[in-house]
Amino acid sequence: MSLSRLLGLLLLLATGTTFARPATVPMPAHLLDGGMDAAMPGFARQVMAHYRDEDRKRYLGTLFRLQSATGQYPQAIASIHELRQLGDHAAGQSPLFLQYEIHALARQRQANTHASYADAWQQEFAERFGALDERTALQAEFAFGGWLPRMRDELDAQIASARGKPRLSIDEAIALVRAWQVHDAYAAFQPYFTTALKVDDARRYAIDRDAMVRTPDGVELAALVVRPETAPPLPVLLTFTIYANDDWAWADAKKMAAHGYAGVVAYSRGKGRSRDAIVPFEHDGADAAAAIAWAAAQPWSDGRVGMYGGSYSGYTQWAALKQRPPALKAIATSATAAPGIDVPMEGGVFLNFMYPWPFYVAGNRSLDDATYGDSERWEKLNREWYRSGRAYRELPRIDAASNPVFERWLQHPVYDDYWQAMTPQGREFAAIDIPVLVTTGYFDGAQIGALHYFREHLRQRPDADHTLLIGPYEHFAMQAGVAPVVQGYTPDASARHDLQALRLAWFDHVFKGTPRPELLADRVNWQVMGADRWRHAPTLEAMATRSERLYLLPGEASHRLADAPSADAVTVQRVDFTDRGDAGWTPSPTVLNRELDPHAGLVFRGEPLPHDTELAGPFGGELDFVLNKADADIAIGIYEQTAAGDYLDLAWWLQRLSHAADRSHRQLLQPGARQRLRIADTRLLGRRLAAGSRLVVTVGVVKQPDQQLNLGSGRPPADETLADAGQPLEIGWFGSSYLDFPVRE
Repeated sequence: MSLSRLLGLLLLLATGTTFARPATVPMPAHLLDGGMDAAMPGFARQVMAHYRDEDRKRYLGTLFRLQSATGQYPQAIASIHELRQLGDHAAGQSPLFLQYEIHALARQRQANTHASYADAWQQEFAERFGALDERTALQAEFAFGGWLPRMRDELDAQIASARGKPRLSIDEAIALVRAWQVHDAYAAFQPYFTTALKVDDARRYAIDRDAMVRTPDGVELAALVVRPETAPPLPVLLTFTIYANDDWAWADAKKMAAHGYAGVVAYSRGKGRSRDAIVPFEHDGADAAAAIAWAAAQPWSDGRVGMYGGSYSGYTQWAALKQRPPALKAIATSATAAPGIDVPMEGGVFLNFMYPWPFYVAGNRSLDDATYGDSERWEKLNREWYRSGRAYRELPRIDAASNPVFERWLQHPVYDDYWQAMTPQGREFAAIDIPVLVTTGYFDGAQIGALHYFREHLRQRPDADHTLLIGPYEHFAMQAGVAPVVQGYTPDASARHDLQALRLAWFDHVFKGTPRPELLADRVNWQVMGADRWRHAPTLEAMATRSERLYLLPGEASHRLADAPSADAVTVQRVDFTDRGDAGWTPSPTVLNRELDPHAGLVFRGEPLPHDTELAGPFGGELDFVLNKADADIAIGIYEQTAAGDYLDLAWWLQRLSHAADRSHRQLLQPGARQRLRIADTRLLGRRLAAGSRLVVTVGVVKQPDQQLNLGSGRPPADETLADAGQPLEIGWFGSSYLDFPVRE
């Protein structure tokens, strides 16, 4: 070696500079031909000998897997422990890679004691997992799950990628070892995990899977109770639901118990072990009140009950409040259904997605997933009904199936006494003096229901302790977590909150006196999409600092959103209900699309924005129009068209014109007479529009296979047939029609 090369080598060693990874690692014979388990330790040792990474965390995260694959379990455990010390471990957070640590300890015990792996793993699990507190254990158990066939698929994919290659790059080799190590560990311990977890649960909790609540009218309600094994009387957190799934119920009740409450899940009448008739919506208020009274009277209860849950289980909380049970001290609702307001119809328009729902919840004592999930059946039903021109009321006959719940709903097409009996009305809201938390999303179909309760409560009781949180969430975000991508939209980092943890922190504030969660800084709390921040205000109206009025004007190439009216200008919309050539149409599953759906109707475009503009709060407005029919169903959509040309759904509004003045009575319009319609109580906007974007508004008449049709004849829309369509519907939208957009400076 020359002197210059020697000096260079010494310099590299002195400065601690690492050498580049070897280009490749030789592939051992038989590694991919059925001898992987025997050959993998030697292959992993080769990889480990050459593996380097200056990032210590990343290095250790790979090293422990290589050490495990070679059978060096004490070293793998040491690497996991060092990796944990380098991380930021929050209270209640699961120890990193606990599942692999316990697996390594079990292998080590197995080698030292000659015990079976099953016995060694169960003993290590009992010692290590059992030492965790309840909250941490609840977090930790999810790491032991996972679908083994998927892990096998990932390993097979790595094998297929490596096959035929005499050598692998270090990255390829690491990926192969990792896939094998993951599958090897989970295949070893998963057969014992469920039983071991049940043993651990039985040690921590008092569990009653057979509780039964008897209502004053003699109905039995099945309930599940999970509470800390040794604890003084505790507040109860209860969910009351028609979605009878014992696994879901167990997970909910156990989570409440892990956080220091008595967790109770009660099913509505006829569900689970109850043998009574299944009746969605109609008895839930009184039945939930009975469940509350029962829970409050138990010796393990301190007499205070809080309710939580989303969708239908959000509705049951308001149904219970109509009964004013004295033990109910707080509710936390999400994606809250409001019968007669947002389901099974919105704005008076019945929504076809609710037709199969009774089969799901009322078809048996649990849930009929097979029938409800038969999307081919329901899409075919929509197409056949729409194409046939038959009355909406005939959907069950077209489906050749009895659907008495749906038929009962159709008997109440307005917000009459049937619907009003289910939830608080008018001054009943004024008596609700307990804390309320509601969570919804910009992309949540039930947002309008959640806002209904919020608005009515504050109208009747302006000082109500009612807190709203809204972000870029869809209907199941509270239950399933905030997904990295929501219906095609990628939420900002600040939106990625654990909403269930937030709810529990709020309950701790209410029942245990802990500080109020910082995110709930005011009555209204919203995430500003595109700005990656949260804002807070005391009311919906205070979300914006000003309003910008834009008028709907006709244009040559495109209709316009303009800042000044033109009362004589008219944009004519024509809809032929006899044309059913679009029976195969289906809505887009995403909220970010390259094109607008033609079913959205007329398109009005604003000018490119000269600077970033933040929209915050409900929109409003007034439509000035003339119609040649006695009625119509109108849909308005609000979009951002980005500078790149994509359309992001921001909000929408759906309304049957004859229900607009009074949702409890139908008032037909006079054909040919000029009409004005106020747009109010809409969904919320929460978006920073970038400079160069445009505001886009669509104004459409509902004509699509997944919603009830209103042909405008004046007959009940459920009874109208194609013969009632008559001449095409024509609406003239005058240029004095406008929308008010809430802007925050």
